[in-house]
Amino acid sequence: MAGRSHTITIDPARPDKAFSRCREVLAAGGVIAYPTDTFYALGADPQNELAVRKLFGLKGRAPDQPILLLIAEAGVVEQWAAEVPPQAAVLMRRFWPGPLTIVFKARPLTLSLLTAGTDSIGLRVPGAPLVRDMLRFLGHALTGTSANRTGEPDNRSARGVAAAFGDRLDLILDAGETAGGKPSTIVDVRDGTVHVLRDGAIPAQELAG
Repeated sequence: MAGRSHTITIDPARPDKAFSRCREVLAAGGVIAYPTDTFYALGADPQNELAVRKLFGLKGRAPDQPILLLIAEAGVVEQWAAEVPPQAAVLMRRFWPGPLTIVFKARPLTLSLLTAGTDSIGLRVPGAPLVRDMLRFLGHALTGTSANRTGEPDNRSARGVAAAFGDRLDLILDAGETAGGKPSTIVDVRDGTVHVLRDGAIPAQELAG
């Protein structure tokens, strides 16, 4: 019988202990599971190629599938995006923090594993304050792909994540059940117009408003 990944319960009043352990694991090249405003996600340091490769292996994800990143605030976008079109800036002001992933032209040194060779990167500021606090504590972005094996259902709980991955994750951060619902809407605005790549929590008609 497979073992279980180490799980830490986040105390909302004093989350720094869990955040510190998370930072240690990520700095060592580990992969964590953490709660977002929708489902649990798999987190790796997006600048650590070995960690990102490990994440792909854990998910069983094909190399032609890009990985989006969660960031603490809109000001971090320029660390990852080569340019920010005016339409992207409008969407950022209207819908961040929240369930909208915006695809930008990636900066030249972005790992090709994250972009799947497309030279583009998806970024999102999550709606959950706890996740934004964690990202600020870490001081860097995290991969934000769902914490499930490819083709399997998304997980709303740490227990579900543990059942899916056994002892293969380095750490699971447990903050109870997430809200679930629809995943983030994904849009590409690199050419100055809004192209919806994935329908999600924000309806397409709202994006055009």
